[in-house]
Amino acid sequence: MTENTQHQNPAPTTELPTQYAPAQVEGELYERWVERGYFEADAKSDKPPYTIVIPPPNVTGSLHLGHAFEHTLIDALTRRKRMQGYETLWQPGMDHAGIATQNVVERELAKEGKSRHDLGREAFIERVWQWKGESGGQISGQMRRLGDGVDWSRERFTMDEGLSEAVQTIFKKLYDDELIYRAERIINWCPRCLTAISDIEVEYQDDDGELVSIRYGDGDASIVVATTRAETMLGDTAVAVHPEDERYRHLVGTEIELPLTGRRIPVVADEHVDPEFGTGAVKVTPAHDPNDFEIGQRHGLPNLAVMDEHAVITVHGPFQGLDRLEARSAIVAALRADGRIVAEKRPYPHSVGHCSRCKTTIEPRLSMQWWVKVGPLAKAAGDAVRDGKVKIHPQEMEKRYFDWVDNLHDWCISRQLWWGHRIPVWYGPNGEIVCVGPDEEAPTGEGWRQDTDVLDTWFSSGLWPFSTLGWPQQTESLAKFYPNSVLVTGYDILFFWVARMMMFGLYAMDGTPPFHTIALHGMVRDQFGKKMSKSFGNAVNPLDWMDTYGSDAVRFTLARGANPGVDVPIGEDWVQASRNFANKIWNATRFALMNGATVEGELPPVEQLSAVDRWILSRLNKTVAEVDALYEDYQFSKLSEALYHFAWDEVFDWYVELSKTTFFEGGEPARVSGRVLGEVLDVTLRLLHPIVPFVTDTLWTTLTGGESLVIADWPSDSGFRDDAAEREIELVQQVVTEVRRFRSDQGLQPGQKVPAELTLTGTALAPHEAAIRQLLRLQPAGEGFHATASLPVAGAMVALDLSGTIDVEAERKRLAKDLGAAEKEKQQATAKLGNEAFLAKAPDNVVDKIRTRLAKAEADIDRITTQLANLPQA
Repeated sequence: MTENTQHQNPAPTTELPTQYAPAQVEGELYERWVERGYFEADAKSDKPPYTIVIPPPNVTGSLHLGHAFEHTLIDALTRRKRMQGYETLWQPGMDHAGIATQNVVERELAKEGKSRHDLGREAFIERVWQWKGESGGQISGQMRRLGDGVDWSRERFTMDEGLSEAVQTIFKKLYDDELIYRAERIINWCPRCLTAISDIEVEYQDDDGELVSIRYGDGDASIVVATTRAETMLGDTAVAVHPEDERYRHLVGTEIELPLTGRRIPVVADEHVDPEFGTGAVKVTPAHDPNDFEIGQRHGLPNLAVMDEHAVITVHGPFQGLDRLEARSAIVAALRADGRIVAEKRPYPHSVGHCSRCKTTIEPRLSMQWWVKVGPLAKAAGDAVRDGKVKIHPQEMEKRYFDWVDNLHDWCISRQLWWGHRIPVWYGPNGEIVCVGPDEEAPTGEGWRQDTDVLDTWFSSGLWPFSTLGWPQQTESLAKFYPNSVLVTGYDILFFWVARMMMFGLYAMDGTPPFHTIALHGMVRDQFGKKMSKSFGNAVNPLDWMDTYGSDAVRFTLARGANPGVDVPIGEDWVQASRNFANKIWNATRFALMNGATVEGELPPVEQLSAVDRWILSRLNKTVAEVDALYEDYQFSKLSEALYHFAWDEVFDWYVELSKTTFFEGGEPARVSGRVLGEVLDVTLRLLHPIVPFVTDTLWTTLTGGESLVIADWPSDSGFRDDAAEREIELVQQVVTEVRRFRSDQGLQPGQKVPAELTLTGTALAPHEAAIRQLLRLQPAGEGFHATASLPVAGAMVALDLSGTIDVEAERKRLAKDLGAAEKEKQQATAKLGNEAFLAKAPDNVVDKIRTRLAKAEADIDRITTQLANLPQA
């Protein structure tokens, strides 16, 4: 009834242990998968390719919950595609993480009382490579713990020889095409790390600063400006106002005195100024603010730098040599003494950028750097999505993508570090500049020197989808596996890594984008929706959860929360629930094996199947179709929920329970149900495997005798449906559910047996009487039977003798309360449906819902009235 491969191996007779112990299974099983080469991709294969690259973790990093979340989703996709017959490559590797790695090694040196300058550049880089070999990359071992099905034989590192060649090649190509240039611009500068840093390496937080209002000039020729960075006023070269601001029109084109300095600076008119904000006038410091720099460029203002790379003041005697924060206090004090302070506000909370590595407040700084001219590259990246070459999922994220690439500024790619890809540019003694490609000789001779800067880490990681496949060489792997099928990554780096890969992929690969689909996921948060952070005390080490509950439990919890583009809350109790699910799969499969579940031979023909068998096979095929559709739409949460409820509710709680009587009685019906149960478990384990690979592979190989689920076929929907059988079993479920609820309301224990008379004639329930009695612990109605409660449900009547077990008066009160609620619901629904004004305005679906509520209320009233009438008189 499902299109699966023929089972060539009989199920082994090995019994499963009574309990599932993940720690005893996962490590050994993963190594067996790797040793057998299951995850290795063959570029010579004639299978269709399916490629995903790992967002390369930093070599300094360790597995955090965000990694575990993302890797679970990617692993689920690649495992399913492998089972579907694709030549699947999940490309692993690590990023050299320039600033982070250099900081780690510099801290190690500091313990020895040394700095990198004591070693010199070459010796320091050797020390970094030594650290990588000894301590870097621990995340690789942690990925194995999680079960990542990556091709370890292809593991790459952004500083290895092949990727370094790729970096040098594309730098040279961009340089020759005049898309890389050197210029003095404003950059994010970290005075602690002593380098430019990218926007993504700046973390913004609200700091309690101060807002100081300062009067420039005197009398009618004066303007008040407000600033949170008084120390930068030493570098002001203008005051700007809006061209249409009548308050200052008489001053535009004149000069006013800059306090403390003796300099006179012009008043300029610029539309960038917001006349409604503050006084409507702003100080302009082109060398220390990006917006001011743009104003300065438009008006030809000089750039006056007043701080060095350590953020120490370099001008104006009284303040020279002071740290920026010391200078701020000193300058405000001097201005106050000079009568220039109009207002002061402390504390003044405002957003301030900090270096993500060392938490130092960043300093906007005018600096000579290397830049990528992103205009044509960003246009191509935007057009690729607009033209449908690349799809962003979920689609609503497209707007954020366009907002970014359509307004992208030129990209500062140089970093003042030693660890990284050194910029391949040489300077000659007479001002010559030579960019050297990988196959070219660098100029030699007296006076020639290479640029000391290295490239931004994002420059090399932007090449990741094709550099890892051997580009610039035209390799078999590049031809087979480029472009990638999908990129799975967080929406938080859509603007940084994703945009750079799009620009470089389209540029280097002749207009072919690096991937067909960008599937964006959210961030993992704690169970209250708060960002996870060590400082908040809510950060979780996923390895701790894996130790306690098993990797499958962690993976299933993460996948179950993964709605496209939406943040994922997670708590330990949810991981416990997933552990319980893994145990349920184990125990149910163990029960099935002990009761004759098998995959041997063909499924029996339909005419030999019971309604229960036909029901579960119909539901099985519908679940296969549903899961397939949800995978194609990256709906991990919904497909996980569908699998959870099918496996736990329908297979384990209903089919297994409904079949127990058949298994107990034995004979041909038991053999048929054993084969059906084997089929259902086989397919269910296949469907679950991409998300919970360890427990499913262990169970499946025991059930089927197959080699491994990793290389088994993905199940297909055969098209078998039996809606009549599904309706029939739904009636059984209604009877059992309703009577169980009634028993629970009466305080009866689940195992407590009760005499009952079942009137099932004339309904589809008659063949299921034995199963219904078994599930409800109902004994035959023997001599002296006296019905104290009768429950009409699903067209049948269940009469129970609860003598000595039921409080009749309490039951009468409960039913009276339920009847009152049903009558109130009927009254409200009837009133709404009788309101012509409401019906004229309400949408059809709302009216339909109210009609459904009315019908249910009327049915409840009939049912409860009958139950009350059947209660014995007090």
